Amino acid sequence: MQDLTETLAKLQSENLYRQRRVVQGPQGPKQVVDGKSCLTFCSNDYLGLANHPDVVEAFKKAADEYGVGSGASHLVNGHSNAHHQLEEELAEFTGRERALLFSTGYMANLGVISALTGRDDVVYEDKFNHASLIDAAQLSNAKLVRYTHLDMDSLSEQIAHHGGVNKLIVSDGVFSMDGDIASVDKISDIARRHSATVMIDDAHGLGVLGLNGAGTLEFLHLQNDDVPILMGTLGKAFGTFGAFVAGSEALIEYLINKARTYIYTTALPPAIAEATRASLKIVKREIWLREQLQKLIGYFREGAIQRGLVLAESFTPIQLVIIGSAAAAMDISNKLEQQGILVPAIRPPTVPEGSARLRITLSAIHTEAQIDRLLDVLEQAMSVDS
Repeated sequence: MQDLTETLAKLQSENLYRQRRVVQGPQGPKQVVDGKSCLTFCSNDYLGLANHPDVVEAFKKAADEYGVGSGASHLVNGHSNAHHQLEEELAEFTGRERALLFSTGYMANLGVISALTGRDDVVYEDKFNHASLIDAAQLSNAKLVRYTHLDMDSLSEQIAHHGGVNKLIVSDGVFSMDGDIASVDKISDIARRHSATVMIDDAHGLGVLGLNGAGTLEFLHLQNDDVPILMGTLGKAFGTFGAFVAGSEALIEYLINKARTYIYTTALPPAIAEATRASLKIVKREIWLREQLQKLIGYFREGAIQRGLVLAESFTPIQLVIIGSAAAAMDISNKLEQQGILVPAIRPPTVPEGSARLRITLSAIHTEAQIDRLLDVLEQAMSVDS
């Protein structure tokens, strides 16, 4: 075994060492982090539902009814009425025949890709896909082929060259570390020409994009046939925990029988399912939350431009300030934290070498005054660093 102490020391010397922070209280723009009051711009709680009173109340009521743990996997005796109703409501929300709950998004991606592909198949993935999608393809025994980020010519060339008995094209809907949106319409066209299947991980699009919050597919006016396999997570815009896969009746029944990360793990607590049912109602009903979020995104970007800050192109809640070196990104992040603002630096291997960044995420419950504070401190920190 490698010397763990040496490896950790090397990570520290390269400014790649990661440490946890301890948070007190619920998610929100203001938190106590490591004992200090902070303005936070790093949560994926895009609609501010993680501490919404209706969601909290649904959780408490369900805990009284179901207890805390689910006790077993879905296929033993862990599949409660709460789970079943949530699956039906998620299927309706996404316009699919069925939906299937997974305990995490990571497990959903591993379960789907490993169940659907094998040794003679090829999985085509955007180079900036989430780590869970990359890992899933590598663990499936299928051949993994990665195409240049958002480059449809690259995808076309790769799929024409490599082929595969079964071909699965997999992409994030909204890329978690860049905030840009996949050209799912073009991916779908390429898939049709090459008899491939499309899977989209819309973890950062669902709840945020589209009039009804149905995500990237609604935003791009796509149909179910364009993307037969849709994965979504519940711990971001929905404010709870877990994930789901939505698709045809046959797909879901197949995954129930073949997806190892579904079969061999304990089901989500039923109280989480009931809390998610409450948040789903808010996502569908409270259109103003998405409107407010888009207003704040525009406000942030306009303010950044006025202050001479350079942002990556994104109109999602994920806003990027590309710094370059991990050391410089850490330095600016630390300067912000000293001023009571939490924006962690994102460094390799999460992002490519030389593209360390500040990943600023906005929520519908941030205020313009809080954004002004962030921009003022960021402008000062960037000017001092330069």
